[in-house]
Amino acid sequence: MSTPDIRVEKGHAEPEEVAAITAILLARAAARPAHDVPARSGHARAGWRRLEREPGFRAPHSWR
Repeated sequence: MSTPDIRVEKGHAEPEEVAAITAILLARAAARPAHDVPARSGHARAGWRRLEREPGFRAPHSWR
């Protein structure tokens, strides 16, 4: 183990402090499920229409 996995960029951290941060990060990573993808619900398309894609004229009897 010649290359450290965690490096202090600014200041000076004692080995105990680096070990504490490492333990916290590993505990948080283990607590999170691997498949943490939110489920999609609702419609696949937007509820609004872009005006440039709409026809220029709508019939008077159309309620769209």
